[in-house]
Amino acid sequence: MGFEIPASVRPVRDAVHAFMTERVEPAEPVLRRGGDEAAALVADLQREAKAEGLWALGHPKELGGGGLPFLDYVYVNEVQGRSEFGQLALGTYTLQDSLMLHRHAGEAQRERFLKPLVQAEINPSFAMTEPGIASSDPTQLRTTATLEDGEWVIRGRKWFTTFADRAAYTTVMCRTEPEDAPPHLAFSMILVPTDTPGYTIVRDTPVLGLDGGHCEVVYDDVRVPEDNLLGPRGHGFVIAQERLGPGRIFHCMRFLGQAQRAFDLMCARLHERTAFGEPLYKKQLLQQHVFDSYAEIQSARLLTLQAAHKIDSGDHGLGAEARVEIGVIKVVAARMLNNVIDRAIQVHGAEGLTDDTPLGHMYRHARAGRIFDGPDEVHVTTTARRILREYREGRNWEFALR
Repeated sequence: MGFEIPASVRPVRDAVHAFMTERVEPAEPVLRRGGDEAAALVADLQREAKAEGLWALGHPKELGGGGLPFLDYVYVNEVQGRSEFGQLALGTYTLQDSLMLHRHAGEAQRERFLKPLVQAEINPSFAMTEPGIASSDPTQLRTTATLEDGEWVIRGRKWFTTFADRAAYTTVMCRTEPEDAPPHLAFSMILVPTDTPGYTIVRDTPVLGLDGGHCEVVYDDVRVPEDNLLGPRGHGFVIAQERLGPGRIFHCMRFLGQAQRAFDLMCARLHERTAFGEPLYKKQLLQQHVFDSYAEIQSARLLTLQAAHKIDSGDHGLGAEARVEIGVIKVVAARMLNNVIDRAIQVHGAEGLTDDTPLGHMYRHARAGRIFDGPDEVHVTTTARRILREYREGRNWEFALR
């Protein structure tokens, strides 16, 4: 296998890169302020993306998307990730939800949620994490749904339900089975329209000083029809695993886009500034920042592409080998991004601490990346256990065959 960008992908990747650097990145100050002006600007960017054939590139064609194969889209996602607003502008923020519905939704659910989702006519949200418990162990989740007179009645509290305040519905992970059920067959996914009585947004939870739409939501006897169940009853963990495997690769490729941007800013700064009579790029300590950043970015990139190759070859995140690769890249890529942005801030000095560059916002989002979709410690532990299991069973982990 090779890691060169395929010739068929290069034109669309270049077009997305130009869209990001020429239109999305310059618009970030307005987009971060929020409000009506930001909403209008997002709508304009989305119209331009559709007009230029850059809309929803990773969605299947039968859903109205660009139909890029998984590995091809990974290369595009890398440059789309340069800005936190890339997904919204290019119609891929809904990709994980769209693929989940495409695989598991019934016909009525597809008509109501899936079709408008791909065209950005509605927004989704996903509720799994809960306050007060270690949600890295989702068997502890306390939100419940009981079936009463043909309706699911949901009771509980979720938080970090991203963009619930602008979503048409939330996919809620909740316990539907009795206490004696096997833990990983005790939870289900249920689709809950956000205008349902009892669905109450408590707050937008600030994350490292940023209001990023990470909502805390109370479910107070929320009632939805029985057929709002997504997929088979008790299969919430199976659906979540299918969602999270490829989703983590998408996250890691966007991390790489952020790292590339921080690396560019750092190297440009080294050439622009002088100290003690010579340009910064001649300082050996700062050359070390360039070397370390290059090594970490390239290592994370090759690991991520290898994991994407495994999924593209048919292992959709469910096999042991793909789980090892995905667990590794989630930790390595998140740490890499934190390190690279930190060095870029250091090179910028006092300016790096201000909002005159995008580095401060990038840094806070990067730190959250070491917790979102499972903290580093969980991925380290589960990955090591999977590798050690091979030795316990009399085999070894032959890297050349992986």
